[in-house]
Amino acid sequence: MWLSLQLPPCTSNLTAAITYSTNMPQEKVDAALEGAKAADMCNIVALRGDPPAGEEAWSATEGGFTCALDLIKYIREHHGDYFNLSCAGYPEGHPNAITPVTADGPALSESEKGRLVEVNGEQFVCRDADYEKEMAYLKAKVDAGADMIITQMFFDAEVFLTFVKDCRDMGIDVPIVPGIMVIQNYGGFNRMTAFCKSRVPQVVRDAMEVVKDDEAAVKATGIQLGTDMCKKLVEAGVCALHFYCLNLEKSTYGIMAQLGLMQDTESTEAPAAPAAAASS
Repeated sequence: MWLSLQLPPCTSNLTAAITYSTNMPQEKVDAALEGAKAADMCNIVALRGDPPAGEEAWSATEGGFTCALDLIKYIREHHGDYFNLSCAGYPEGHPNAITPVTADGPALSESEKGRLVEVNGEQFVCRDADYEKEMAYLKAKVDAGADMIITQMFFDAEVFLTFVKDCRDMGIDVPIVPGIMVIQNYGGFNRMTAFCKSRVPQVVRDAMEVVKDDEAAVKATGIQLGTDMCKKLVEAGVCALHFYCLNLEKSTYGIMAQLGLMQDTESTEAPAAPAAAASS
């Protein structure tokens, strides 16, 4: 779901995600791109993809691409400027670059403290050296032809804003769109944040703990927390918002309504946000 960003020369608002995974040979990428053209789609999200279910490590298929950078280069080489290409960005560092913080390890720098993640009582962080490598790789994707960056989900607005500043300092000047994951249920929220090693502010943790046994209250609190964060991002000058809806649109509509972005909210039936879900 896109808000307030249109990149030329598109004639369609549709976006296709080209995710290159271990089981997707080059000819399937070619077929997907030709299918996008036939459907008048020119917004493409170029991703490497996750390992197949049941596997921890990612490996390229024989004769295929090895990373999203290769995919972006390939699309530009064979399709020129026809497509508007988006790539992924990771404000906290890619999960593969986020490592445990140990008692005998080096002390955290101030920037590392800002990315510190806690999962089930353990601490993790993308160390500065690894973060610099992440930023260099992101710049390489942009230099290869990515027109826009869509970020991994995050729950701390300051992490995103710091990431944007770091990108600008690196000379990355394309639009950077924040990826917003609306909290839909307590269990899913905990699983996703643990899997992605997402930094969750204590105020968000506390708000979810209060309502964790009430499904409707969890959704309503998720709407309020999402609205609060989106307001901070918009006030900071963010040009667009990207919502990860997971095919559950009503909570996203609820946030859009609170942001004043819905022309007709009568059919959304989004739950009202409770007073207990205070702004962080």
